[in-house]
Amino acid sequence: MAARLRNFWRRITDGLALQELWVQFHAEARAGYDLYSKEVDSAIGERHWYKGRILRTARALFWAMMEKLSPARRLLFLIALVLLVFPHLQFHNDNGEIDIGGLTFFGGVGLLILLALELADRVTMKRDLEIAREIQGWLMPAAPPAVPGMDIAFSTRPANTVAGDYYDAFFRPGIPDRLLVVVGDVAGKSVPAALMMAALQASLRTLASGPGSLLDVIGLLNRYLCSQNPEGRRFTTAFLMEIDPATGAFAYVNAGHNWPVLRHASGAEERLETGGLPLGIRPNAMYESGAGRLAAGDLLVIFTDGLAEAENDKQEEYGERRMLGVIAGLGQGSAAEALGALTASVNAFVGATRQHDDITCLVLRVFAVGGSANG
Repeated sequence: MAARLRNFWRRITDGLALQELWVQFHAEARAGYDLYSKEVDSAIGERHWYKGRILRTARALFWAMMEKLSPARRLLFLIALVLLVFPHLQFHNDNGEIDIGGLTFFGGVGLLILLALELADRVTMKRDLEIAREIQGWLMPAAPPAVPGMDIAFSTRPANTVAGDYYDAFFRPGIPDRLLVVVGDVAGKSVPAALMMAALQASLRTLASGPGSLLDVIGLLNRYLCSQNPEGRRFTTAFLMEIDPATGAFAYVNAGHNWPVLRHASGAEERLETGGLPLGIRPNAMYESGAGRLAAGDLLVIFTDGLAEAENDKQEEYGERRMLGVIAGLGQGSAAEALGALTASVNAFVGATRQHDDITCLVLRVFAVGGSANG
């Protein structure tokens, strides 16, 4: 009997300790509260408690929950609530009084049926999202390219099953001795952002296969994304850098993205900000390119805003100051070691708190400059 109970408990908890279960529940409760509180606050506005705020809050919460159900399930939910609140019903007619009791049981059954239907939808959606994540994984590089004298590492932490962040590093087919490094962030999250990210990846790979300059590529990419986003609501920030590994010379365009950090071997830090508007907003937008030269010992860190804006359970932001402190303390190890230190710092700060945005980072370490690309 004891063994059966232990197996049952392990099956229920997936082997998690009580502390881990509480942390998970707290994170999910916080996410649920954030979801409903926005709708409730917009519904009731800023009013005083003595003017019936509690009643309006309960009413707004009720409708926020109801409107997320299909009409048939709304009716089932309403009937179940009525049966739970009024477990006894009395009717009067010419033959006397009819008293129907025990309706709490039927109310509970109604809620259980509703839960089963919602779980079925969630399982179906989760399966579809898992397939989408698998396809999205095919679009991202499984491993960085081998670059003489340089080392690249990248990681991403999606806020949901699928992400709107994009990272890549590859040698351009049209200019095979040029390495193209890119990190992008589509506005929004989940499936819509993931679809736009796929369009960004496919179009960039196609455009980069030609002999055009980096400014040519970014201009054509912007016009294509504008054609796919006529209202300009699903824009994309992106940072693209083209590197000649033989000389260390590079050119870059920052399209409204967070400013990457280039820490030189001397310890001096440079922020790469030259560029223009995010992609997909204005078809005729003009872009500028920055340029420089990498040297042995340099470290490049490209990140999305999800990293700097990562929050802990107190809704405090990780912030660029902490990020820059970690980067300043990095030694001369590999790109993977630098990325690991930065990722560990972010994870320690946020803990199990569910994030509102994807967290993506790409790190490039320069060990030596010279030789030819073998991409």
